[in-house]
Amino acid sequence: MSVALADPLIAKYDVPGPRYTSYPTVPYWDAMPDTTQWVERIGQALHAEPAQSAALYLHIPFCRALCTYCGCNTRITRSHSIVAPYIQALLTELDVYLRHLKLQQLQIVELHFGGGTPTFLTAAELELLLGGLFARVRLRADAVASLEVDPRVTSTQQLELLARYGFRRISLGVQDFDPRVQEIVNRVQSEDQVRQVTQCARALGFDSVNFDLIYGLPLQTQASVDSTMDAVCRLRPDRVALYAYAHVPWIKPGQRRYSESDLPEGAQKRALYELGRERLAAEGYREIGLDHFALETDSLWQAQRAGTLHRNFMGYTTAYSRPLIGLGVSSIGDAGSAFAQNEKDLQRYQDRVANGELPLQRGHMLHQEDQIIRRHILRLMTQLATRWEEPMDYTSHLSLIHERLEEPDADGLVELGTHSCRVTEKGRPFLRNICMAFDARLARRLPDKLLFSRTV
Repeated sequence: MSVALADPLIAKYDVPGPRYTSYPTVPYWDAMPDTTQWVERIGQALHAEPAQSAALYLHIPFCRALCTYCGCNTRITRSHSIVAPYIQALLTELDVYLRHLKLQQLQIVELHFGGGTPTFLTAAELELLLGGLFARVRLRADAVASLEVDPRVTSTQQLELLARYGFRRISLGVQDFDPRVQEIVNRVQSEDQVRQVTQCARALGFDSVNFDLIYGLPLQTQASVDSTMDAVCRLRPDRVALYAYAHVPWIKPGQRRYSESDLPEGAQKRALYELGRERLAAEGYREIGLDHFALETDSLWQAQRAGTLHRNFMGYTTAYSRPLIGLGVSSIGDAGSAFAQNEKDLQRYQDRVANGELPLQRGHMLHQEDQIIRRHILRLMTQLATRWEEPMDYTSHLSLIHERLEEPDADGLVELGTHSCRVTEKGRPFLRNICMAFDARLARRLPDKLLFSRTV
């Protein structure tokens, strides 16, 4: 299958923008909470929930090799000597939170292990972490527990252990099945490896399997993406995330392994996404917000249909909960009215935790406008529509929305009411651009035209 992009809107709205897992986005955080303020905001959010439950994210930074496309905070190593001290730091950090919150045990409605590679940990190391963790937290009966895995290092023994502790959702880092692409990004894995992990997880009771894919990688072509989609359709995961590759070699030096000439760009890159999108739609996958797709049998699609879909630093989720407490190096927490991110340096993170500190490095306390705009962007990202006729949903920035969305409205990407905005089916590929119109902090930095279109 080949996709030709004659649509001038693709070029017109080809502007980099945030993925809006938070608002304000991290570059605009300018009012960091101290430890007392952060714990106070976490406590307020916890007690605002009727069930007094939290979401918990644990960052496992270790990987045995560098995948050059990756933008995550990772520690490349093959030695496991650093694992036990890190596990102890994670548990100690949780103890610090429990002490500040005056809790013996924390009730959890969502639990996620990210990375790095959580299954870098051996089964014995995972048992040490999970045993310590579940001595300090209790999963609610309806809790969602999930993790990211590398199919190359994930064993049946690890999956059996995770299933025993209540994990039911798994996300496999696939990225691409083409051997040439895999080689240049240093992520060589076979379809059979992915199949084995997928089938093993399902046999153990995991009820949702996600594949992470990336478009815009070096050496990708429409033919190679078509072939990757053939494999995805054969394996038939419940969910697929189709992310855009971000080329930032000045931040991630590993990306200097290839050059811009190896990368599909502009309309060529967008064609890869549209091809993937068409293939998934033909296979019965439904589009969820931004970059995500799910079968109608999956809870993510059902949550979107029911209007209960949520989005946070872990991506789209069916479990709405605040606060989100992030544990581990570089982890981000969300108290609803504040954000905080941990130290990014592994040794500094561990030293501060060992001293009984919460290892906060940066953050932001949201003022009233931030919270209102955040609400609108979240609605657009999860429901494709928002309204602001109620005083609690209005801030002066919204008086500019009709002007700022004038071009997208004329192009049929949105339907505007006096106090409302709805993303049309035609506008779904441009959801990021539409959210940028609502971004008050971005508006103060960039002229309107730069938010939406380039001269073409």
